[in-house]
Amino acid sequence: MPDRVSVVLALDFGLKRIGVASGDTLTRSARPRGAITNGPHGPDWAALQKHLDDLRPARLAVGEPYNADGSASPLTEKARRFAAELHERCSLPVDLVDERWSSQDAEERLRNARASGLKTRRVSAADVDAVAAAVILERWFDAQG
Repeated sequence: MPDRVSVVLALDFGLKRIGVASGDTLTRSARPRGAITNGPHGPDWAALQKHLDDLRPARLAVGEPYNADGSASPLTEKARRFAAELHERCSLPVDLVDERWSSQDAEERLRNARASGLKTRRVSAADVDAVAAAVILERWFDAQG
């Protein structure tokens, strides 16, 4: 654990959207921040840069997709390439975090929030991606001890 408080930005890589969440090493809590688009021409780097400029994170955590049995999934290499390009573009440390079941966890959290009345509007795919990024960040905090 670092001696000073640092902001960490987490990203849930997907072929259509990349969920975004942030947190800090003091509170060790994650906050969903929405999603940016991703497509055949790559991520919306300008939208991602806005998050980087607004938050000034010390490091990044990118979800690394695996199959349930721990083997690489079809998205694993694409997420790794995204993480490498992210590091090249912003010169920040990038940690890969096992993201297995993060989307299912996010969907359950959002269902519970709707059932309890905390969330009243319809849940979008971008909501799921952002909460999945928060799950990834919580796992990163847990791994830090």
